[in-house]
Amino acid sequence: MSNYAVFGHPIAHSLSPRIHALFGEQTGIALRYDAIDSPPAEFRTRLAEFAAAGGRGINVTMPLKQDAFRLSAHVSDFARRVGAVNTMSRREDAGWNGDNTDGAGLIRDLTGRPALDLRSRRSLLLGAGGAARAAAHALLDAGIGELVIVNRTAERAESLVDDIGIPGLVHARYWADLRECGGFDLVVNATSSGVTRESLDLPFNLVTSRALCYDLSYGAAAFGFLAWARAAHAGKALDGLGMLIEQAAESFQLWHGTRPETDPVYEQLRGELPLRATD
Repeated sequence: MSNYAVFGHPIAHSLSPRIHALFGEQTGIALRYDAIDSPPAEFRTRLAEFAAAGGRGINVTMPLKQDAFRLSAHVSDFARRVGAVNTMSRREDAGWNGDNTDGAGLIRDLTGRPALDLRSRRSLLLGAGGAARAAAHALLDAGIGELVIVNRTAERAESLVDDIGIPGLVHARYWADLRECGGFDLVVNATSSGVTRESLDLPFNLVTSRALCYDLSYGAAAFGFLAWARAAHAGKALDGLGMLIEQAAESFQLWHGTRPETDPVYEQLRGELPLRATD
């Protein structure tokens, strides 16, 4: 039986072990998949211990994605563009291969379940960390219109915009100036506000009537943002459960050579996770 895991800090809340167990049952692939808590300072050591124990692949979540990029001996083109890794595969004596399935997972979820046409949508991205970087590149690859990136630390948003390098299409704005930014057809929350239980204090006029508001977090961590989106009368408000499952399926395919069916897993977990704090 092959060993796999998800690394993060904190990590006890992660649904990844459950998702990969369901994928394994569905495909008939025997595997062990654990959740390993690792503060950033200990990630290198714990990753080496996992490899020495026969670990074949890992997923990486906050706050380790950029550390995973630096620890990868080889990285995919998309991971190199993003500068963050969320999936690592062991290459025997060649070290770890780093990839990023977050972008593909996001686009598959957005264009699949809500059947969203992303082309030319004026979009707002909140956050500039590892998940935000993957979201920005994936959305631009999918053909969105103008992308505005806002982060509480403005320098990080500006750095991401500079790294993307499309000045006519991608812009950084200050958080305090959001009220003057106009309406958006897509608002993506890639901050950790739900996990840390911080208020984003967003104006309602960011949302057009057809807007999709999407939180990369899922379950209770997305409650605050989704409540704001509904109060702003967004056309749709979704959490990131679908993205989590889709990116996991991409990782599963990298490791095992087959892509599992995601809809049955989504329906099962969606039925167990409330969409609202009152559900």
